[in-house]
Amino acid sequence: MMEESGRTPETICSDLAELASKYRIDQSQMPSVGVAEVISALDRFQDCVRYLNTRRSKGAVLNLGSEADVQDTLYVMLRPWIPDIVSENPTDKVANRYSIKDFLIPSAGVVIEVKFIRDKQHGKSISAEIHDDIEVYRHHPRCKHIVFFIYDVDGLIPDPLQLSQQIEEERVYGGCRLYCHSIIKP
Repeated sequence: MMEESGRTPETICSDLAELASKYRIDQSQMPSVGVAEVISALDRFQDCVRYLNTRRSKGAVLNLGSEADVQDTLYVMLRPWIPDIVSENPTDKVANRYSIKDFLIPSAGVVIEVKFIRDKQHGKSISAEIHDDIEVYRHHPRCKHIVFFIYDVDGLIPDPLQLSQQIEEERVYGGCRLYCHSIIKP
């Protein structure tokens, strides 16, 4: 994903981080963001992509061909109003393995896990991958909500409604609730 000017999402994010450090945003003045606001923003993802890909000017067109492309777009979309969002952060090791959560919003206790459906087989097996993630994240002390953002551009998940129902069932581990949410786009 590259703009005509040669700027990549990585350079844009780097510039945003430089501006934030230069102007030192006082996070105590920022409104707090909860899981409902995060889900609402993620629900508008396709509207943002559509706008950028159909605007009148000949600027950047988003080519979302990989999980990293979707992650970069989400980060650029969320970072301006969620100052404590942290990207690509490994969880603690559980049962000799760890996973890398795509985004953590510590103030809201939210982990956003991005999934990009690559092919038909991945569409069929995504449920098992998500359940593995849930098992790892349930041990994370800051994770109260996991939002699975699943980008299935070719409609390769056999039954998206059933997948959402499996993800969003009630979970309680050791007396603590873990809320799982799903957003399947486009």
